[in-house]
Formats: sequence, C-alpha cells, structure tokens
Amino acid sequence: MLHHLAPFLLHWAITALSLWVASHIFKGIDFADTASLIVSALLLGFANAIVKPLLIVLTLPLTLLTFGLFLLVINALMIQLVSSLVRGFRVSGFWTAFFASIFIAVLSWVLGAFLIGGEPVLINEVPRSGLWL
Repeated sequence: MLHHLAPFLLHWAITALSLWVASHIFKGIDFADTASLIVSALLLGFANAIVKPLLIVLTLPLTLLTFGLFLLVINALMIQLVSSLVRGFRVSGFWTAFFASIFIAVLSWVLGAFLIGGEPVLINEVPRSGLWL
C-alpha cells in the first residue's frame, strides 16, 4: 500500500507546481496562501479522477462531434469547479480557466515525463537463426 504513496505525492506536487506557475502567468488566477494551493491541487486531482470521466461519458456525442475539442472545455470546467470549492483559489472567468487548463496540462505532462518517466520499452528481436514460427 505504501508503494503507491510516492507516485501519488509526486503527481500531487507536479499539479501544485503547475497551478503555481499558471497563477504567475495568468492574471486571472490567484491563490490566497500556500494551503489553498495545496488543497486546490489535491481537489483538482480528485475532480479529474472522479468527476471528469463522468462528464466525458455524458458529453460523448458532443465530444465526438467536435473531434475531441470539447475535452478542453471539460478541463476548464474542472478548474472552475475546484475554484468554487476552495476558499482561497480564484479564477476570474471561463476563458482564463480554458487557457490555464491547457497550460497546466502541458506543463504537468512535461514535468511528469522528466520526473516520473515511462515504463521501459521491451524490444522483441527477430531470431538470427533457427525457425520462424
């Protein structure tokens, strides 16, 4: 059970760092203090794990009609949901949440790729001699 704690804490830290950087880049995102940043990162992770899949299923026809671009709207809605639940987290409007969600997703992906890495790729080699079956 404890072996799952380190990746969870690392993802939480990456999300918090991405939110913090986004708050410095986008004028419409503010955190009152460090506690609201940490709680927002945790709640955003839970919202992305629980609420977002439900919204994706419910809006699947619209997502297919827009070739997946409606997922960007769902990401913005997740940030607005978290900002409405956390007292010290403020997002000025939808478009701020929209562009910030794109920035946060890209930055989290890049940081995750560098810090967490991926699974090693197994390469199957073709035998040099013998029978091929």
